[in-house]
Amino acid sequence: MIYNLRKRAEEELLNHIAPFWLKLIDNENGGFYGEVSYDLKVNKKSVKGGIQTSRILWFFSAAYCATKNEEYKNAAIHAYEFLRDKLYDKEFKGVYWMVDYEGNPTDTRKHVYCQSFAIYALSEYYKATKSEEALSLAMNLFALIEGNGFNKENLAYLEEFDREWNITPNEMLSENGVIAEITTNTHLHVLEAYTTLYEVTKDVIVGERLKDLIYTFYNKIYDKKEHYLKIFFDNNWNTIIDVKSYGHDIEASWLIDDAYKVLGLRDKNIEKMIIDIAYNIKEQIQEDGSLINEAENGVKDFTRVWWVQVEAMIGYLNVYERTQDEELLNIVDNLMNYIMEKIVDNRDGGEWYWSIEADGKPTERSVVEPWKTPYHNGRFCLEFIKRIGE
Repeated sequence: MIYNLRKRAEEELLNHIAPFWLKLIDNENGGFYGEVSYDLKVNKKSVKGGIQTSRILWFFSAAYCATKNEEYKNAAIHAYEFLRDKLYDKEFKGVYWMVDYEGNPTDTRKHVYCQSFAIYALSEYYKATKSEEALSLAMNLFALIEGNGFNKENLAYLEEFDREWNITPNEMLSENGVIAEITTNTHLHVLEAYTTLYEVTKDVIVGERLKDLIYTFYNKIYDKKEHYLKIFFDNNWNTIIDVKSYGHDIEASWLIDDAYKVLGLRDKNIEKMIIDIAYNIKEQIQEDGSLINEAENGVKDFTRVWWVQVEAMIGYLNVYERTQDEELLNIVDNLMNYIMEKIVDNRDGGEWYWSIEADGKPTERSVVEPWKTPYHNGRFCLEFIKRIGE
């Protein structure tokens, strides 16, 4: 079974996901076209996001590292140049939230989450190209986050700023009707970014901050009794709403483990957390093999979101590697079957649907937009290729 999982992931990457995104290169204005509607119409004048561009840059850099396909490397270079030339604020530093299709800033706010994705992408791009310019930019963004975006009093990463790095309300990473001063999501992606940055630099300070982040998850974010991650907090790390985000839980399980392994740590408490998170949400997996989205105040959202399914596949494969529990491999296989049958969009010119509604119908939402990129689904393919031998 396990080798078939790799084969299916590799075929999806090479024959579907990568070709789809290569067609979206904007050779006239730079970067990649920012929107493909649900009815598969490319909007060549859509905005282009900082997170979106970083995720595309990460994907093609990682895909090149895995395959040595020069077309992927050229796509990564194309994405990098747009990030460097259009999305990076040369006056006040940092990456903009959004630019228009020509690369003119339309939303100049700075978000720690967005800076983190740029670090993640630039570090992976350095792996692919050995560009010292890109690595220098990544380290500058690291210093920017640590200098402006970290609260030394409560040991939390801040969220949202205006262009000149004045703190503003966290509109962009708050959901469920609250404005959160601290979010698990931002901390998770700072951790993800620092893991790759440390991998390529072995910088002592990056390593220290990465280790601190792992223990922030254990001490502040992780509920040790119920084995899930709290999501939204006030400035004192008090939970402000009862939300359980199953996708973030399982994504965090393996991303924390990646950071743990890169640092070479040894701590049974951290290892237990990684495993217990995955086992805790097994009951949210449905008869069709899918994982539901979340629960708010005990009310479950049965939407099957594309990224939740793929992060579950990586997360359960990761814990299988730790435990050799065959039940987890069966979960991965069932998730794979669900994704290939329901989430993958087999229409001519399609990629993956955003989600499947509780009634089994695809959500009529754009298949490419500022939050919908090849980062999650492409990464699942690349992780399976890396983790499962031929």
